[in-house]
Parts: sequence; C-alpha cells; structure tokens
Amino acid sequence: MNIRLALYQALKAIDVPEPKIDAVIQAMETALQSSPIVKPDPDVEHFRSELSRVASDLTLNIGTMMFPVVAVVFVLMVMIH
Repeated sequence: MNIRLALYQALKAIDVPEPKIDAVIQAMETALQSSPIVKPDPDVEHFRSELSRVASDLTLNIGTMMFPVVAVVFVLMVMIH
C-alpha cells in the first residue's frame, strides 16, 4: 500500500481536517527526502575487507588440505584393485 494513502487514511480515521492532513503528508515526504546520506564507516569497510581475506584464506587452506586426502584415497583405491 502507498505510504501516502495509508497516512491519509489513518489521519482521516481520527478526524483530522483535510488541510492538516495535507500538511502532515507534505512534512513527512520532505523529511524522508531530505534525510542525509550516510557515509560508509571506515571500520565497517575494513571489517568487510578482512572478512573477505579470511574467506579467501580459508578456501585456499581447505583446498590445500583436501588435495592430500584425495590423493591418499586414490592411492588406496589403486592398491586395493
């Protein structure tokens, strides 16, 4: 539902006069449009980059550990047959 319509219906339901409803809706729209743009937090950006680095390292480490396991399993399969 459109927020403008919902606000209008809510104010109308409590018997607010039409000019005041329009004023409230205009004020709400102005407040929502003029909200300041939030700058990214450097700590958050640093955390994200570190998290990405850790994820890459973890993927590399898991791959490094899996290679010998797969090699041993392959060798055992060859020895059994």
